[in-house]
Amino acid sequence: MIDCLHTARSLEEPITLPYQEVIDGLEYGDIQEELGLMRMGSNYTFLVQVRHNENTFLGVYKPRLGERPLWDFPDGTLCQRETAAYLIAEALDWPIVPPTVMRVGSRGEGSLQAFVDHDPMQHYFTFEEKHDTQLQRIAAFDALVNNADRKGGHCLLDSDDHIWCIDHGLCFHAMDKLRTVIWDYAGQSLSPEIRTAFEGLCQQLEEDANPLNQRLLKLIEPYEHKALKTRLHQILSEDSYPLPGAGPNRPWPAI
Repeated sequence: MIDCLHTARSLEEPITLPYQEVIDGLEYGDIQEELGLMRMGSNYTFLVQVRHNENTFLGVYKPRLGERPLWDFPDGTLCQRETAAYLIAEALDWPIVPPTVMRVGSRGEGSLQAFVDHDPMQHYFTFEEKHDTQLQRIAAFDALVNNADRKGGHCLLDSDDHIWCIDHGLCFHAMDKLRTVIWDYAGQSLSPEIRTAFEGLCQQLEEDANPLNQRLLKLIEPYEHKALKTRLHQILSEDSYPLPGAGPNRPWPAI
């Protein structure tokens, strides 16, 4: 786990805060101040200021009421899936999803995620060979959570050359919906590090009393939780990254 997160007080003022202080701010801070609507996504997404104790930093707030209805995902659940994706990354001990919680903000309940200060000109299609190990983790993570929308622009590079992934509202569907631009490792064996992390997660998911399961079941349906375990067992059994399926397997647009 990393010790700090590169975020910002404003878009013109990057700062670095201890990771736990960011989590505390998201969970307990004041988030009523909206700084603007982020217009790139399909759903309403607001840049907000998070104030907690002596810290002020930016957050990305996605209210449930701002979600566009979809034919294949239950209405009003995308913010919960955003939060569940963070819980899975946290359980794997992979700092790849910025800290994300469910909060009641100025427009009702929704997900609140720490804003990551990053280079907007960098994305999956500009990454170099040195980022390969990080991308292997992300590809494995997406297969596990059944990410139906891994665009290249959803991968953010911070000033420490660390890759963070955002936009996980279309995850955890019970049917196979993996759509991603990261097919580089399809059919390849899992690395020992990834396999060990997945085996550890498998143990957690099989323990009904584990706090992880209790938190997940507040965010996704029991049948989706069961499908998550099934995918995990399948990946471990095959010991490899999945191959593209018969249906659409790349998101559009790609970035």
